[in-house]
Amino acid sequence: MSVYEKLTALRITLPPIATPAALYVPYAITGNLLFLSGHIAKQDGKPWVGQFGLNMTTDRGKEAARSVAIDLIGTMHAAIGDLNRISRIVKLMVLVNSAPTFTEHHLVANGASELFGEVFGEPGKHVRSAFGVAQIPLGSCVEIELVAELR
Repeated sequence: MSVYEKLTALRITLPPIATPAALYVPYAITGNLLFLSGHIAKQDGKPWVGQFGLNMTTDRGKEAARSVAIDLIGTMHAAIGDLNRISRIVKLMVLVNSAPTFTEHHLVANGASELFGEVFGEPGKHVRSAFGVAQIPLGSCVEIELVAELR
């Protein structure tokens, strides 16, 4: 099953590439690597604002991280034109807007990791870092950047 067939089966419609909010580009390709700038969680087109351990639960965080993963896939499609060219999702870096007492960053990040596994199968398995941070641009609850390898 192609990546697009999996997206259809999951009822996922890819969003258009997001306009950068500051002075950077949304992606860069060097050699056979695709680097995506950080994408923040959005809800109804606006930043999904919240802080874990204060006013957001881990389960809501998984939903937010999954939504970021969908946006990342949309940017990959815009960057390379055919998601079947992705030979591997190499690395995710997940930033989680959290209070000092919150310790489930890795579980929030699973929302994105699980979706990459569903969409890309074995090549969707990746290395990952998940960090708690004091704040993310625009108050968003989650930000994720990605590195993928191209065929």
